[in-house]
Amino acid sequence: MPFLDRRSPRFRRVLAAVPVAAALALSGCSVPTGNARVDPAEASGDGTLRIGLILDNEGQGSFLNKAQLAAAKLAVQEINGAGGHKGRPVELLPESVGQDTAGQARALVDADADVVIGPTDSSRATAAIDVLSRSKILLISPANTAAGLSAYNSGGFYFRTAAADVAQGGALAKLALEGGAKRVAVIHEAGDYGQDVAESASSAVTSSGAETVATAEFTAGNAAAAVAQVKAAGPEVVIVVARGGAQGALSELHNAGISGEKLVLSDGAVRQYGAELGSKALSGARGILPGVFPSAHFQGELVAMDSGLKDMTFAAETYDAVNLAAIAAAAAEDDAGSSMAAWLTTVSGGFRAGVATAAVGGSAAGGSAAGGSVADFAECASYKECIDGLRAGRTPDYQGQSGAINFDANGDITSANYMVFTYGGDNRAELSGSQAVAKSG
Repeated sequence: MPFLDRRSPRFRRVLAAVPVAAALALSGCSVPTGNARVDPAEASGDGTLRIGLILDNEGQGSFLNKAQLAAAKLAVQEINGAGGHKGRPVELLPESVGQDTAGQARALVDADADVVIGPTDSSRATAAIDVLSRSKILLISPANTAAGLSAYNSGGFYFRTAAADVAQGGALAKLALEGGAKRVAVIHEAGDYGQDVAESASSAVTSSGAETVATAEFTAGNAAAAVAQVKAAGPEVVIVVARGGAQGALSELHNAGISGEKLVLSDGAVRQYGAELGSKALSGARGILPGVFPSAHFQGELVAMDSGLKDMTFAAETYDAVNLAAIAAAAAEDDAGSSMAAWLTTVSGGFRAGVATAAVGGSAAGGSAAGGSVADFAECASYKECIDGLRAGRTPDYQGQSGAINFDANGDITSANYMVFTYGGDNRAELSGSQAVAKSG
């Protein structure tokens, strides 16, 4: 089987022009009340679980839709093969593609969706949240990473199976300190992403007993002053947090004699630079990308859904989102969005892991989703396995293709997995390992 990218270093998503912070400020005309993650949920579904998709990738990023669609189809096929929801087939609603996520969300409301998977772009998430939460429809994004979404008021109807950007701070610090370094500098691009990840990485360095000797900010194409500030501090390792301005910053660092093994790159800075940088500028440098590399078996199943699939970005997270929704519906014995939202934290392992402590209101049958001891939970890796556990009186703790989920009170995953890439003398990255970090704070 040919190699299929999980999240290729050669691809960097084109970010939307509207910053996430601005989207957060402009959205939310009608503020949802209550919190579906913890409020009691009465049965209100019609017995048929309907799943919709918001596919918002166009142009350069359009290939991302294919992986998410294939993963959703695979999950639904497996769920229906295990009996569906309460003996009825789960429906995957017809999909459309476009960047008008509010429009897609309204169409899915009209189609009686119970849960929606998407969108990809964080800056378009709030538009979908606003529409769907007003209709009490669950939204699970397999790709949103903006830190600000954790606090956005969705009425408890928003979750995500992708780690927030700031979660990578711990992984970056681990890599920086692996060789025994005690003096670390952080250079970051201006903007929410750069500032948030840099702050997280610096905090993780300090918490590990090392010293952050400098933190310097730069704008794309103007990194010289920040590099000079970093060099003057005499760091042993420099963490580079950047997206569009990454190449320029790395070039300036190389010119200043800071290169190769002294560098650790955030996910936004990882790409195949090749001859775009000076000879051996990145030799020995390491960087991270979120997620886990898919197993050969999972790759094969996805290709069976779409023989033209070449990239697997967000496939595992989409597959897990669909499975979690269906497992939550089974636990609640109801397909309504509010019932699934009330059970998602439990079936993801959040209460078992101790990362979410508020008692969930309950299932359609009136039972407590958070009730029971740790011994009542059973780890399961598929819909069928989880449902078999439910029938045996065990509470599912779903272990996904993307790793452990363990939703917290904000609907965020709390154990983030990262692939580690190491650069060779040709400034090209190859997969070399993995890192798992628990969410801080």
